[in-house]
Amino acid sequence: MVTVVTQLVHCFHRSCRYGQYTMNQESTTKATEKPPFDRSSSQDSLDEMSMEDYWTELENIKKSSENRQAQEVVVVKVPDEGELEEEWLKEAGLSNLFGESAEDPQESMVFLSTLTRTQAAAVQRRVETVSQTLRKKNKQYHIPDVRDIFAQQTESKEKAPDGPELQAVRTIENKYQEKDDQASCLTVSDKELILPVPEDTPASVTDINLEVSFAEQAFSQKDSAKDKAQKTKGNDASLPSFRLPKDKTGTTKVGDLAPQDMKKVCNLALIELTALYEVLGVEMKQQKAVKIKTRDSGLFGVPLTVLLEQDQRRVPGTRIPFIFQKLISRIEEGGLETEGLLRIPGAATRIKNLCQELEAKFYEGTFNWESVKQHDAASLLKLFIRELPQPLLSVEYLKAFQAVQNLPMKKQQLQALNLLVILLPDANRDTLKALLEFLQRVIDNKEKNKMTVMNVAMVMAPNLFMCHALGLKSGEQREFVMAAGTANIMHLLIKYQKLLWTIPKFIVNQVRKQNTESHKKDKKPMKKLLKKMAYDREKYEKQDKSTNDADVPQGVIRVQAPHLSKVSMAIQLTEELKASDVLARFLSQESGVAQTLKKGEVFLYEIGGNIGERCLDEDTYMQDLYQLNPNAEWVIKSKLS
Repeated sequence: MVTVVTQLVHCFHRSCRYGQYTMNQESTTKATEKPPFDRSSSQDSLDEMSMEDYWTELENIKKSSENRQAQEVVVVKVPDEGELEEEWLKEAGLSNLFGESAEDPQESMVFLSTLTRTQAAAVQRRVETVSQTLRKKNKQYHIPDVRDIFAQQTESKEKAPDGPELQAVRTIENKYQEKDDQASCLTVSDKELILPVPEDTPASVTDINLEVSFAEQAFSQKDSAKDKAQKTKGNDASLPSFRLPKDKTGTTKVGDLAPQDMKKVCNLALIELTALYEVLGVEMKQQKAVKIKTRDSGLFGVPLTVLLEQDQRRVPGTRIPFIFQKLISRIEEGGLETEGLLRIPGAATRIKNLCQELEAKFYEGTFNWESVKQHDAASLLKLFIRELPQPLLSVEYLKAFQAVQNLPMKKQQLQALNLLVILLPDANRDTLKALLEFLQRVIDNKEKNKMTVMNVAMVMAPNLFMCHALGLKSGEQREFVMAAGTANIMHLLIKYQKLLWTIPKFIVNQVRKQNTESHKKDKKPMKKLLKKMAYDREKYEKQDKSTNDADVPQGVIRVQAPHLSKVSMAIQLTEELKASDVLARFLSQESGVAQTLKKGEVFLYEIGGNIGERCLDEDTYMQDLYQLNPNAEWVIKSKLS
């Protein structure tokens, strides 16, 4: 097997040399012809052709780095025993299960009560490890007994090892028929490398289930998935076309929730991701970057947060660095039909000079963008991504992104990527979104620019996954494994980007449950004075409400729109009434120009009750949502207000 691997690696490197593009495009009239592989002779020849762009890009990166100044390498800290688990619990919002605040972990108890079985198991394993570590270190503060924390979950497991939760998973899963989503595989040692499947292959359509925990789905399908993998191993299959089934209570996207609820979403996403990896037997190790001194101004090699602080001083509310936006804009100005766009590099010396000039003149507004050729702009964009002090996919989760390739089914890989996107810092997530949308626009012109989703994935993968700041070094075999795996992940990120910014419904429901339980808990310890104040206020509100109830009969909601001409309206709920219908009624009251300006700028919000604040998508059925959250208020406003 080792001999086969070595031969494959050498074969890939030979194909690189045959198809190499020169670094100096000025002296090149056309790209070097690709080697005459016989695609019909074997699947391996197809794999060699598909990987060629990756190795070419890698070679270009290595050459361009020779002309750049040495950058500081981020030191990734190797955690001590129990330290990783302790950090994980903190990021999951469960730090008060241990340490000085462990005497009163009521808030965490509310959180734990909303977890699924697989989520609770993931938390329990880490609490046990931290507890053992703290006992070894003779920490003085209180160390809770894990059996007390998880008594309820343990008891339910003993009574019903295949209980109602798992049965519910299986019942809902029956709605989502399983498709064979095994991609074409190449075996290296004991690993399966899943290479991207050409996008012109006929694709099946599969609904992605967001109603049930991903880890619970994986647990219930584990045995059948193994059988299926064995039956289909070695066969070519299409990359599934996943879609979101319509949810009558509305689809929730990243950016639709208030910060306090989004924090809870991130806590749950980390636990769910960990549970999913553990159910499927995939190791997920988070990394922690030791803080190092980075540039506090400039463009290249500057942290995203610093860039955004610079830009927000000029334009408040900026979410994507100006230089990133401008480079994409410059590429598009040259036309996305250009053959070899993103693949053909600019001249290395010219790129170096442009970087220096941009650093000096960009913010002064004196830089001459007309002097930047299209391929140079593309090279600068990729350089910007590579030279971020910490990778765009973040130090903490870069390995978790790479580990996605080890998940057995395409659906599970998509689910993991969905959770990872949610976990990214805001600046990273917003910049990644802008990048993926741009890459899709490039692919939309593939008939002319010859850049298919596979080509683009191959070119961009080393730029996102081989961060210079981490000082990644690898042998040929590991490099080959990384090449196939990361190219596949890049392919998934591009192809399924419209799904990845969706917050799964089961997580939103868990947040609703947490909020409901927190409201109940907050009411219990009231003192007498507070009780009296609450009673008096409630009495007054009841009197006020009884007056208003005459205006709002049963089956009617009151919608507020403080920034529109019609500031309030009573809306009769019907089975077919959607959020878009409510908006249309208010906007119809605006004058012609104002109506045009407001459309697409204002949204209907669900506020209070069991959610902090949630922006509704246009296809939300209001009666169904009202039944889910009858105590909510309904307000029309812009996302910035």
